[in-house]
Amino acid sequence: MKDQINDVLAKAVELHASDIHLTIGSPPVFRINGDLKRYGSEPVDEAFTMGAAQATVPDKLFPEFREHGQVDYSYDVPGVARFRVNAFQQRGVTSLAFRTIPTDIPTIESLHMPGILKTLAETKQGLILVTGPTGSGKSTTLASMIDYLNQTSRKHILTLEDPIEYMHSHAASIIDQREVGFDAATFADGLRAALRQDPDVILVGEMRDLETISTAITAAETGHLVLATLHTWSAASTIDRIIDVFPHGQQAQIRVQLAGVLTAVLSQRLLPTSDRQGRRAATELMINNPAVANLIRSEKVHQIPNVIQTNRAAGMHMMNTSVKELLDKGLISYDTAEPYLQEES
Repeated sequence: MKDQINDVLAKAVELHASDIHLTIGSPPVFRINGDLKRYGSEPVDEAFTMGAAQATVPDKLFPEFREHGQVDYSYDVPGVARFRVNAFQQRGVTSLAFRTIPTDIPTIESLHMPGILKTLAETKQGLILVTGPTGSGKSTTLASMIDYLNQTSRKHILTLEDPIEYMHSHAASIIDQREVGFDAATFADGLRAALRQDPDVILVGEMRDLETISTAITAAETGHLVLATLHTWSAASTIDRIIDVFPHGQQAQIRVQLAGVLTAVLSQRLLPTSDRQGRRAATELMINNPAVANLIRSEKVHQIPNVIQTNRAAGMHMMNTSVKELLDKGLISYDTAEPYLQEES
């Protein structure tokens, strides 16, 4: 069974699929440049999907899969790629969703990300957030920033991931990668322990809960650079999400702390190119400055877009500005761009 699964995954990588879905009653489905396409004509059955789970779920996690009906893990096909996987139960049977993780770590330049990310990555301490919906490339952007630091600076970089995606090798820096569920029970547990492990930079795969967010802010306050992701769509919504996680009585204090430690928020989307042969990232970038910090402290987060629009010289920009640039260059179609082309106010 493992050979069959590996063959499907190898074909998906050959076709540049970002995701692979195995669900009974359908042939394997690949997501290629954002579109779902069936591979072959023979539907998979329950024996195939359960066999795929048994072949790929680590032995340590299989009891969790049985008990909770879902589990996250990573899977490696030697010489092909690594995959982030979610095996889950639906209507009493097994389905699997694989996310392709390329073997090579892309550079900030190859991702067409703002060059100022290099400067931000060199910040001695603070909190950098990369946000966007699932599948928008957040983990890849963070991996490129970590790789840049790894190649250019002498630091101890510690990552907490669920699961580990890109595999980093020691270069100028040393990198320790911990996987939630194997090396640490939770993000919060791993992050608390990280403060005793002499890191310069901490990557948190996802800030999921109050305890993780609170500890990340503390880590940023105590002299570390913390990079993390959130499933939010803009800088303003990211700040609101963080503050809203805390009880009402703590929110005033968190506003003060966040205003002090936040370095930048990068929000991104992956948009299909005009020729449908790839995707390009559109971004919004907010860099914390005295005006932004004052808006956070004074509960005027809704005014942050105005600050972003008036600070383009400092590297900030709105999502619709980025989309317009892609459209003007002919890289995306008007139909793709239209939902983002709101009038700037």
